[in-house]
Amino acid sequence: MDKKRENITEDIMIEINHLSKVYHLYDKPIDRLREALSLTHKSYHKEHFALNDVNIQIKKGESIGIVGVNGSGKSTLLKIITGVLNPTQGEVVTKGKIAALLELGAGFNPEYTGIENIYLNGTMMGYTEEEMKERVQAIVDFADIGDFVYQPVKTYSSGMFARLAFAVSINVDPEILIVDEALSVGDTRFQIKCMQKMKEMMQGGTTVLFVSHDINAIRRFCTKIVWLRKGQVQEEGDVNAISDRYLDFLKIGDEYFDEMMTKQDEEVEKKKEENENVIAEILSFKMLDEEGKEVNKVGLNQPVKVEVEYQVYDDSIEKPVLGIAIRSMDDDYVCGLNSLLDQQKVSWKLGKNRMTLTYPHGILAVGGQYYFDVALFEETATVPIQYISVVKKFTIQSGYAGEGRYIIPHKWEESNE
Repeated sequence: MDKKRENITEDIMIEINHLSKVYHLYDKPIDRLREALSLTHKSYHKEHFALNDVNIQIKKGESIGIVGVNGSGKSTLLKIITGVLNPTQGEVVTKGKIAALLELGAGFNPEYTGIENIYLNGTMMGYTEEEMKERVQAIVDFADIGDFVYQPVKTYSSGMFARLAFAVSINVDPEILIVDEALSVGDTRFQIKCMQKMKEMMQGGTTVLFVSHDINAIRRFCTKIVWLRKGQVQEEGDVNAISDRYLDFLKIGDEYFDEMMTKQDEEVEKKKEENENVIAEILSFKMLDEEGKEVNKVGLNQPVKVEVEYQVYDDSIEKPVLGIAIRSMDDDYVCGLNSLLDQQKVSWKLGKNRMTLTYPHGILAVGGQYYFDVALFEETATVPIQYISVVKKFTIQSGYAGEGRYIIPHKWEESNE
């Protein structure tokens, strides 16, 4: 693998081409020996793809958030980029010095003092002793561990060790900084200092790869996101949109949702074929913007309305009820409205009828995927004439407007009295 090459496109700092990492898994330890000694080259292992044909380009100055559940390939990818692991196939091409916060202090010698380890790490990054002399004081000041910097590292507490390791990694002017869940070191003041330094580096043009399970930290720091799933790139691009979809995935899993949608489509088609004895039938359900255009995506505060068209075969039902509910992908009941609660008369004449429900201030839930349920009931809203689950899936695009489940209308004011 060509690990570093200076002739890649000027604005590309990391280029990952068809990258795969395969591990051989054995049911029993003895199987490894059997395979090695087999005269017929019989295979006793199963192949596990930690990474499978990954292709990513990272430009100079980009801050890339990498997300994925445990086992999705995040750490494997970072270790190959930094040279800790070799790929099975493909290549990673990098340009410039890399500082990696994967396992803090991994390159430290416990017998050396803090100062000696500073020089040692600088040498490993390609700096000369003279170049490191210019950086030592800044590193010592940032770590702020006092005279312990002149003591062997093996005498340090875990907190002091982490502070020095972090200080070394981010104060050597790297062109690429790789961070893997390593920002929770030291006390609160030190964490604040780390965050400020990270922001300075990002604003100064350092290319950053940031792995975190804290999706809100990804939203705050990153300009782009890469979602890894089962060793492959599931999605990459806009931070907020993909973060929303990733959170939905964490709630229920996308395979389950696809299965649910397919099943619902089949049920709707089946009901349409069996309409001989039905009282009424929902024909269509549309989500419309202010101009009457059908949409599948809406902004947080964007006024929107839904239009329900239904066919009435029996007009003897007195005071029928129309209900519309919104649920999230994990089946959280966001909002359920019906005409009985709102004392609204529902059109009920033989033939086609249409009703609309307007949300004048938008649907004030955090970004992500949601779906509508729709139902026609008799007058007590107890017996369903027809109930359709997941009649329409839609996306709320809220950006990073807040945290939690809902964005409650609010107002900030200064109060210094």
